[in-house]
Amino acid sequence: MANQSTETVTLGLRANWQQFSLLVLINGFVGATVGLERTILPLLAESEFGIVTKSVILSFLISFGIVKAIANLFAGQLSDKLGRKTILIIGWLFGLPVPFLLMFAPTWSWVIFANVLLGVNQGLCWSTTVIMKVDLVGPKQRGTAMGLNEASGYLAVSLAALATGYLATHYGMRPVPFYPGVAFVSLGLLMSIFFVRDTHVHVKHEAANTENHAHEAEMPFKKIFVLTSFKDRALSSASQAGMVNNLNDATVWGIMPILLASGGLPLNRIAIIAATYPGVWGLTQLATGALSDRWGRKWLIAWGMWVQASGIACFVVGSSFSVWLLGSVLLGLGTAMVYPTLLATIGDVAHPEWRGSAIGVYRLWRDGGYAVGGLMAGLLADAFGLLTAVGAIGVLTFVSGLIVAVRMYETLPSARQ
Repeated sequence: MANQSTETVTLGLRANWQQFSLLVLINGFVGATVGLERTILPLLAESEFGIVTKSVILSFLISFGIVKAIANLFAGQLSDKLGRKTILIIGWLFGLPVPFLLMFAPTWSWVIFANVLLGVNQGLCWSTTVIMKVDLVGPKQRGTAMGLNEASGYLAVSLAALATGYLATHYGMRPVPFYPGVAFVSLGLLMSIFFVRDTHVHVKHEAANTENHAHEAEMPFKKIFVLTSFKDRALSSASQAGMVNNLNDATVWGIMPILLASGGLPLNRIAIIAATYPGVWGLTQLATGALSDRWGRKWLIAWGMWVQASGIACFVVGSSFSVWLLGSVLLGLGTAMVYPTLLATIGDVAHPEWRGSAIGVYRLWRDGGYAVGGLMAGLLADAFGLLTAVGAIGVLTFVSGLIVAVRMYETLPSARQ
């Protein structure tokens, strides 16, 4: 593949369906690996390690978020220099020990260390599969490509969360629920080594055929960072929305199982709610990603943040399984409106030559939301209670949607015209 001439390259989903489908499958394994923790890890902290302080319980999320955010940054930058496939393989190597550490960790510090490795795995592997899909499809189908990518990842998160809840109900918290993780990381690594091809030639082809782009091709990383983080109104709006999105996801991941358990909900029903959110998120992204290619990016993102806020409100005011399940559905729908659309926005604005770096910066801010959310939710829960912590995150999510509505410009050319 590396020797293929740019003249023989064709961009598009249909022309590259085999490699694209393989990357969709691999991203499913990436999602399933992190899905192992969604239902049971916060409950494991209380039941097996005797930890009751919420900020300490959420330390696994803080470590995960910080490391994943940094790994995202390096994944984008290094994939532009060293190639996408190399970074993908390195990410899977970091993931290999994670299931075993979760199975046999003697103390909570070992769980935190497992999440450091998981953060590197998720940052490198998920970022790289995103970048490679954007490379393959070209400018016309970015939303569709991101919808398929994120759908595969979060459907896998949902199924893994449901499976671990089932296994924990029947076989206990450890080690059985983490057995599938060994298969996930092994298959992901082997497929990446033997079947994935690098997409660098597709980047060169697109760059050679790109005219009148919003930004120049040659740009130092410092300038890319400032542009993506603060200066460009679309890129920076996407970065803050991504951060708040994962900030509320951290709350759902770390606080909701404890909140629901304190409301008397049994583990099998907690697993259903924990799985419904990423399940709806994953499935509806198949539609929302493609819709963003037709309707535009800006308002899908803004409304997605507001739908998320309404879902969080259901957990604050609700006291029954049906209301909490509705909240999970709304959270999933809102996140599906936002997640692939934010990535497509970055692809719209960033030049192909530094797109990987821009995606890395965006994902630095987005997944930094896990660390900020874990810290904020834990401190608020310890000081004011679980409901106050969840409510504050909901208000912040609504405000983030307002920022997008006011500041962001439309990045899809047809919608802008």
